[in-house]
Amino acid sequence: MLETEVTPPNRSDPGAGHDRSIGFGLTRRRLLGRMAAAGPLAWIIAACGGGASGTPEASDATAGAGGVQPAAATDAPAAVDEPTTEALAEAPTLAPTPACPDDDDPTPAQTEGPFYTPDTPERASLLEPGMVGTVLVVTGRVVDTDCRPISGALLDFWHSDDAGVYDNAGYRLRGHQFADSDGAWRLETIMPGVYTGRTRHIHVRVQPPGVQILTTQLYFPGEAANARDGIYRPELELTMAGDESDGSRSGTFDFVLAIG
Repeated sequence: MLETEVTPPNRSDPGAGHDRSIGFGLTRRRLLGRMAAAGPLAWIIAACGGGASGTPEASDATAGAGGVQPAAATDAPAAVDEPTTEALAEAPTLAPTPACPDDDDPTPAQTEGPFYTPDTPERASLLEPGMVGTVLVVTGRVVDTDCRPISGALLDFWHSDDAGVYDNAGYRLRGHQFADSDGAWRLETIMPGVYTGRTRHIHVRVQPPGVQILTTQLYFPGEAANARDGIYRPELELTMAGDESDGSRSGTFDFVLAIG
């Protein structure tokens, strides 16, 4: 992956109950009522098709002269019209239910490491002018073990730069944010570099309001150093998408917390 100089985006800071119609607006129910009132003769005529010969030609002639051909008696319910393509296209579409993690096991905790800095700035983008590296966008949710969103959870991220160096004097590639009402969060940053003894990773602290902090790390699938990193855990891997057309990368991860 070629490294590029990152310029952050310019920002200002989700019918069974009806009668069947039988010609000329006369319904089957009404027709049968009239025939019952007319007596047996009407039934005999109807059985013969409305003509002496009982042939289709005689029946057609009667209908052409203004006669009405009764429909064959049936107990089948009235047909229900199928919705048209246009009606289906205009029907409102419900938003998809957010996917839950594959299981309800809480996200495992990991060591904080020696490079945590408190009081980071509140920001969802860690990109800064002149920063070198591959842009990375990570999204996810904070939920409990019943997959209910945890609104307002604090997420504090930090990681090394493209060369594997941490800023321990300032807040470069450090920042915190809060999950929204659906527990969702989004982080813009760069791919962290690799340094001796560790694989590529991102540190994070997650704290729901009034609940103990979860400190853990996120990893990347397919990294050569994963196998020799003694801290790495596969269940903490990001789910990565393919490279974007602009060379950036994206991934997802849901934090599952045991509440109560």
